Amino acid sequence: MFSIRPILFGLFNTVFFISTVAISQSNDTITIHHKYYSTTFSKSKHFPVVVKYWLAKALLDCEHRYKRSNKFKPDPLIPEFTNLDKDYKKSGFDRGHQMDAFDCGCDSVDMEESFYYSNVAPQSPALNRGIWKKLEEYTRKLAKEYDSVLVWCGSVTIEDRHIGRVAIPDYCWKIIHIKKSDIVKAYSFRNDITPERELHSFEVSIDSIRNLSSFVFMKH
Repeated sequence: MFSIRPILFGLFNTVFFISTVAISQSNDTITIHHKYYSTTFSKSKHFPVVVKYWLAKALLDCEHRYKRSNKFKPDPLIPEFTNLDKDYKKSGFDRGHQMDAFDCGCDSVDMEESFYYSNVAPQSPALNRGIWKKLEEYTRKLAKEYDSVLVWCGSVTIEDRHIGRVAIPDYCWKIIHIKKSDIVKAYSFRNDITPERELHSFEVSIDSIRNLSSFVFMKH
């Protein structure tokens, strides 16, 4: 199992996901609840430190799928922090979805919201189009096999690197909870030219994610 050196980062205070509240804030983060995902967005880093969503078989199986929009846009609830087109343009980094756009193809609102910059972090093309994409496909496979999965994903900075105002993450991670069988899978990747390896070689412990990001995992 791939392991990460235990470094603690105070990225945010405490993340609360409250379905009846549209926005909650800490000193640096704002948590917003959209139709199918919640995002905890860093105002200083200009990317989401945590995105949480349910992925259900019913969200993937539909007769009519909406075409991928490819229209990235500011989140209308926090436009002052997510107007980031110019920062990403010609940066050499992909706009890496946290909740994948393909997962949103059965709902027009969900598709539009998936392209908010509050659901995007800078990812190297090698990561975004390689092993991260494979993990997105594997997450869909699990959702179809077990009816639904609960997903958290996020990004972590160590070095002080930026594209415009947007900090460049050094690590990107994802946790998948298969509630039906109470199985938890966690993955972490360096945000660089990640070598082609099998997905299981990037699997890590929940403690590694906590030590890396300060994210506290709870099964709900």
